[in-house]
Amino acid sequence: MSKEITSRAADYSQWYNDLVIKGELADYSAVRGCMVIKPYGYALWENMQAALDKMFKDTGHVNAYFPLFVPKSLFEAEEKNAEGFAKECAIVTHYRLKTDPSNKGKLMVDPEAKLEEELIIRPTSEAIIWNTYKGWIQSYRDLPLLINQWANVVRWEMRTRLFLRTAEFLWQEGHTAHATKEEAIVEAEKMLNVYADFVENWMAVPVIKGIKSPNERFAGAEETYCIEAMMQDGKALQAGTSHFLGQNFAKAFDVKFLSKENQLEHVWATSWGVSTRLVGALVMAHSDDQGLILPPRIAPVQVVIVPIYKGDEQKAQIDAKVKEVSAQLKDLGIRIKYDDNDNARPGWKFAEYEMKGVPVRLAIGARDLEKNVVEVARRDTKEKRVIDLTGIADYINALLLEIQNNMFAKAKNYMDEHITPANSWDEFERLLDEKGGFISAHWDGTPETEEAIKEKTKATIRCIQLNNTQENGKCILTGKPSTQRVLFARAY
Repeated sequence: MSKEITSRAADYSQWYNDLVIKGELADYSAVRGCMVIKPYGYALWENMQAALDKMFKDTGHVNAYFPLFVPKSLFEAEEKNAEGFAKECAIVTHYRLKTDPSNKGKLMVDPEAKLEEELIIRPTSEAIIWNTYKGWIQSYRDLPLLINQWANVVRWEMRTRLFLRTAEFLWQEGHTAHATKEEAIVEAEKMLNVYADFVENWMAVPVIKGIKSPNERFAGAEETYCIEAMMQDGKALQAGTSHFLGQNFAKAFDVKFLSKENQLEHVWATSWGVSTRLVGALVMAHSDDQGLILPPRIAPVQVVIVPIYKGDEQKAQIDAKVKEVSAQLKDLGIRIKYDDNDNARPGWKFAEYEMKGVPVRLAIGARDLEKNVVEVARRDTKEKRVIDLTGIADYINALLLEIQNNMFAKAKNYMDEHITPANSWDEFERLLDEKGGFISAHWDGTPETEEAIKEKTKATIRCIQLNNTQENGKCILTGKPSTQRVLFARAY
């Protein structure tokens, strides 16, 4: 397979696809709109999953698992949620196939095996989970109920893109029940902060925290909190959402509890989730025209060591030194790979690990051994230095932290430079076309105006920032009074 990558300037979309395929993160599958996550991509997801899972458990949540299938009657119970996802649902109508004697014995649906009730393949799990919670919650002593599940979901997307939008994807979804409205809101905001912490401090991607406009709100939610990230082409990407569901699902599924005052009340709910689209965000936020650039904290391999030698004797000497260095690095919890495969030359390996975004590469040869040094190359800046092997483990440990911080700072600078105020419609359109990024502009607060702006420009309100500055102004489209700016952008 050719390792050549389309440049970002030539075709950003193709550049992204090239990196996902040639960086060996994922591949296309035989199922339309679905992808195969390859071992390297799945190792990246596992590292992300492990970090998030610890954060969830540290905030008091536990994991459970609920069925993939949702009876249609349950799915319909919360009307706004059902309507919001109706166009993306995959439906199971039969439970058996049989051979078709009229068509060379090929398989056909057995018409006698029609289900009494159709099953929805979950696009999200609120319905099946809240139907279950009804039997779990009777008293205030059962609250709060703080549950997360790691699962797959299906949303029948017509236009798909690896990681960013696929018919089936992996995610986690938290579903919590509370005795009071205030507790549920605190929970929704807490999980938004957990997501922001993870995306910024593990993925090295800066985010803006805010709430969605009513048009962009999760179907069935009273409030949707979100984190929005900026990609290198100036488009926004929603990196995570946390929803305050009010009592909508509790009422739809009759989930009540006996309060301390001996009153029967409906519980208050939240749900929150992030998915494998974070892998796509990671690719687009950091990578360059030579390949992936992965932040050390979640990179599957943090350090790769490549030997350069002639003959078995030099190889044996290098192996002995690498074994010693590897032990020191592993003692510090650093994930390493020693690539002593003799089927590929060092130059090919250098290009391969550059493509895969490994944060640090060590190259060591016979002359290096004599001088007790090693060449250290960092992926983010491509800087190379010759470093003494004495104390190399501590040097690498500090370097990985430096790379992590540098990647965040670079992405933060880019985002900050791409948040621009617009005070007129002409300026708004010009900024979207020429610069992109987040456009901070006044909006009159109506869904009609929001929809009109979307139709004219393909830009949506990404969020209304938390603790937003209040200022009087005029809507960029209608000229009607406005009390605050909101962030618009074209988005994935």
